[in-house]
Amino acid sequence: MSNSSFPNEFHLLPFADTHELQLLHFGLFLGIYLAALLGNGLIIKAIACDHRLHIPMYFFLLNLTLLDLGTITTTVPKAMANSLWDNRTISYSECAVQVLFFFCFISAEFSILTIMAYDRYIAICKPLHYRTVMKSRACVNMAAAAWGSGFLYAVLHTANTFSLPLCQGNALDQFFCEIPQILKLSCSDAYLREVGLIVPSVCLAFGCFVFLVLSYVQIFRAVLRIPSQQGRHKAFSTCLPHLAVVSLFISTAFFAYLKPPSMSSSSLNLLLAVLDSVVPPAVNPLIYSMRNQELKEAMWKVMNGGFSEGINCLCS
Repeated sequence: MSNSSFPNEFHLLPFADTHELQLLHFGLFLGIYLAALLGNGLIIKAIACDHRLHIPMYFFLLNLTLLDLGTITTTVPKAMANSLWDNRTISYSECAVQVLFFFCFISAEFSILTIMAYDRYIAICKPLHYRTVMKSRACVNMAAAAWGSGFLYAVLHTANTFSLPLCQGNALDQFFCEIPQILKLSCSDAYLREVGLIVPSVCLAFGCFVFLVLSYVQIFRAVLRIPSQQGRHKAFSTCLPHLAVVSLFISTAFFAYLKPPSMSSSSLNLLLAVLDSVVPPAVNPLIYSMRNQELKEAMWKVMNGGFSEGINCLCS
């Protein structure tokens, strides 16, 4: 096996052919990235500062916002730099690091979303057992398991993918490094090793999906049995944002990675990748704060406090 099977760099797919349009994409990504930093940052500070939010539901939401920030930071800054400097290359080592962290954050995020569904199931369907089941240590252990399993899967997949010899050049049909695009460049039989790792991961993800569906079937049945309209509204206000985020996560991932080969094209791949990896971290804070009055009030306190501090600094 020659060293030429392992290139020094990869060529990423540009968003446009002209530098002017590349700058337009830079501005668009900059706006989305700043919105994600602001929204997720506000949620993190609100949960950390407001003692009313020191409960399991918001602890898991804190983990979700950290994972969202990690996901968008893994892909968008490099894409912005490439658009700004009219560059489309990424080194072999940078590509490996990007794949590692992206896979880690995405895997851990799906696990956290599954745990959040379990939290809502216990809170609504078995409220008398909630404090017993969702103890602080149990919540920390579940979050640590999500992060740890995500990192372990990422290490296994990244190590296996980047040990494959590449026989189809070094041009990736995507604006960032991802495993399916790298596998397209591998030799005809070599990718079967990675398939051996992907199949158990897909089975585990499908199991999580089934658990999510069954959990929400039970949750909606329990909510509809609540006699008071106020009680139903409160229950729905804690469940619907999570359900919306889960639906966005699964639908974008489904279309991005499970679409028929006949639908595959460079422009469609770019669009689906943006919808899957860039848009959710920016809109998730908006989804969670729209119907959750406690979180909305805590975020307003953070914003008002920061504004007051800024005025005081200017006046002093």
